[in-house]
Amino acid sequence: MDGTVLVADDDRTIRTVLTQALTRAGCKVHATSSLTTLMRWVGEGKGDVVISDVMMPDGNGLEMLPKIAQDRPGLPVIVISAQNTIMTAIQAAEAEAYDYLPKPFDLPDLMKRTAKALEQRRRASPAAQVEQEKERPDDLPLVGRTAAMQSLYRLVARVMNTDLPVLIAGESGTGKSLIARAIHDFSDRRTLPFITVTAADLQDIEGPARVLARVKGGTVLFDEIGDVDADIQARIVRMMDNPGDHVPRFMATSQNDLSDALDKGKMRQDLYYRLSGATIQVPSLRERVEDIPLLAEHFLLRAERDGAPSRSLSSEAVELMRAYSWPGNVRQLENAVRRLVLTSRAEEITRSEVEMVLGNQPEMEPVLGSGDTEKLSASVARHLRRYFDLHGNMLPPPGLHARILREVEQPLIEIALEATGGNQAKCADLLGINRNTLRKKINDLDIRVTRRRKLM
Repeated sequence: MDGTVLVADDDRTIRTVLTQALTRAGCKVHATSSLTTLMRWVGEGKGDVVISDVMMPDGNGLEMLPKIAQDRPGLPVIVISAQNTIMTAIQAAEAEAYDYLPKPFDLPDLMKRTAKALEQRRRASPAAQVEQEKERPDDLPLVGRTAAMQSLYRLVARVMNTDLPVLIAGESGTGKSLIARAIHDFSDRRTLPFITVTAADLQDIEGPARVLARVKGGTVLFDEIGDVDADIQARIVRMMDNPGDHVPRFMATSQNDLSDALDKGKMRQDLYYRLSGATIQVPSLRERVEDIPLLAEHFLLRAERDGAPSRSLSSEAVELMRAYSWPGNVRQLENAVRRLVLTSRAEEITRSEVEMVLGNQPEMEPVLGSGDTEKLSASVARHLRRYFDLHGNMLPPPGLHARILREVEQPLIEIALEATGGNQAKCADLLGINRNTLRKKINDLDIRVTRRRKLM
């Protein structure tokens, strides 16, 4: 890499790591813990790329993006933040940040993005000035720090201001409608109506016309499109082909596998391809176990704001929640937390109280999915093909290899540790890896090791 990078972060360790890595790669680096200093450098014409944290001691990095764009059109800004909510991704996209990465970030990934930004800076002409950010509500109920949720946030930010139809797929209770609403509320159509349409709204021949008259060029969301019968599917196709003078944006949700419905003839191909301009797959709660404590805390604080008594979860209670399979996903978790707030006897919610709400035994689902005789490789291949299919004509976010390996490696190590009673020497032998390698993987994957009686 060749160029000058301005780094702004109040964490000295991050500044040191980035300075060393970028310098080794051939860049000149100016690092600071102050937004004021960063803006002075930008104003002086220094830097070819900016890497900036959001929450700084003297201000908000996102609020500086319009000023940077005004002073230095075309200067790429890579936003890094520990404020890992959909709001951060959306605000970064709206302010036209070059890229957004959540903390903790993958250093090689950040280096690749910086190199790409430097190359683009060399080739690009000055960009148009960025509009000032408009105010947004801060409290969207889409919370998560896991890689799965960060990928979802970035995809939402990319499709937000396009006119592409969007298909949002995921299990019941994962928040599909919330994501559709977020895409609308933060898009250029935010001042226009958002209409949720069910099969009942389209039962008669005048249904589509009534929907188009209500939406007035806003957003139409077809709820659970996989449950709609063939006649209504045909009406939706005609509505999308002839939307009238004010063309709305079309979105749909589905908790069913639409590719399977296509194969069985229950889903019209023309409707499927019209709706799947971009596909967002919402992960189930058991696919992002690390988000459970964060979500539970979010719901506890929400209950307290609504007048309920202050409550917290004991570490044992959190561990039981992490082990539960959550067939009802985030909606079930929210309902469980509400019940715990009302029924717990003390400020700290205990494991036994969680057991009373969830049942004494966690409901764990089969690992291999569709059949006991299915080979693991076949199961993985099936899920990967579905993952690619659900992205439609877009590629999944970069870094797929590392994400997939982590998804397989973490449960493998956790189950092996459980089977060996937390004995790392026995676990390493069982897995056929060096004990130091196992210890490093435990740290990297943030796996909790508990010593207990081992399995026979």
